[in-house]
Amino acid sequence: MRLLVVGAGGREHALCWALRRENPKADIYCAPGNPGTAELATNLPMAADDLDRLADAADMHGIDLTVVGPEVPLARGLADRLRAEGRVVFGPSAAAAQLEASKAFAKDVMAAAGIPTASSRTFRELEPALAYLARHPEPLVVKASGLAAGKGAVVCQARGEAADTLRQMLAEGRFGDAGRTVVIETFLRGEEVSVLAITDGSEVELLPVSQDHKRLLEGDAGPNTGGMGAYSPVSVASPELLERARGEVLLPALGEMRRRGTPFTGVLYAGLMVDEDGTPWVVEFNCRLGDPEAQVVLPLVSDGFTRSLWAVARGESPLPLEILPGAASVTTVLASRGYPDAPEQGAPIVIPPHLPDGVTIFHAGTARGSDGVLRVSGGRVLNVTAVASGFAEAQRRSRETADAIEYEGKIYRRDIGWREAARVAEVSR
Repeated sequence: MRLLVVGAGGREHALCWALRRENPKADIYCAPGNPGTAELATNLPMAADDLDRLADAADMHGIDLTVVGPEVPLARGLADRLRAEGRVVFGPSAAAAQLEASKAFAKDVMAAAGIPTASSRTFRELEPALAYLARHPEPLVVKASGLAAGKGAVVCQARGEAADTLRQMLAEGRFGDAGRTVVIETFLRGEEVSVLAITDGSEVELLPVSQDHKRLLEGDAGPNTGGMGAYSPVSVASPELLERARGEVLLPALGEMRRRGTPFTGVLYAGLMVDEDGTPWVVEFNCRLGDPEAQVVLPLVSDGFTRSLWAVARGESPLPLEILPGAASVTTVLASRGYPDAPEQGAPIVIPPHLPDGVTIFHAGTARGSDGVLRVSGGRVLNVTAVASGFAEAQRRSRETADAIEYEGKIYRRDIGWREAARVAEVSR
């Protein structure tokens, strides 16, 4: 089998790792990849959103299955382009990818399907947005409607902060085209979980549930980022909650997409806020595997991942996944100084030669120069994933390995999974 993974981050390294583990003899390519994927696949030097070169590469290398990692090439129609050329590809069409590419579109889908989500209004002009804001209760959330690399949602404690955010997006162009349309919505209270479902547009196969940590600093302080770490499984995600997520969120969303003539196939990511009554409210939809969620959940899938992707890409129902029984996974993200606004780059990285059992390091923002030295090349640099028989041990191994990695300006959180740690401590008392 010849496989192509599109993308260059930690998610794509995790995809290459999972596909290689299940297909040790396959020819795997990654475009453009990174130094981590280079150890598992052949990197192809082309941008993840260069549709022409990617289509040519799929033809040149006789690719059997393409797996698209990031949202941007999906929103630009990479899956459509490859399918039009007769290629088998895992990922939604550009029309279906609007569930992530346009928060305004996603809100419209949720309203039509009766999916629980925060009340909201959409604006393209500053003055009407400010007038609406003046009557809105605090706190509230202001979101850039388009793709903003996970940084377009701003939780505002006061209306003054929200007004400043609206001016930055609508008047000053903070997020470019992504922020020309904004969504103002009610703040949801509860605990977030990430539910990822492999789907053919009608049926779903759930990956292990995870919880991402968006804030930069420990204790969930600081600005929103693309994600500073995650853990799985999440004890608040009970079987009853997952059934509600399936029946009240995933299946209605898929049904509405079919009704619109834009069926969704691939991974549908539902970011949920679980309130004190156990109701799952949708914070956002994504059209692909999460990052860093992929890095924390894929190591828990012991078999069936490739088969399920292959089935969906060929228009068949997703196949069951085998999950490591009783295992827990924790991922700690190492970022560079200045992230998320102005990350510093170029620092040499030293990774310990011997890692603890169950620990895998996924590269996200690294590069290897002509001198062979591994260096920082992005905001999120490395993902330290530890799998163990219990949460506490996985958390300890991930944190201690993160401690041991060296580069100037290293930023990371030592409290990934702090809510779960508190629940574990409560149960043990």
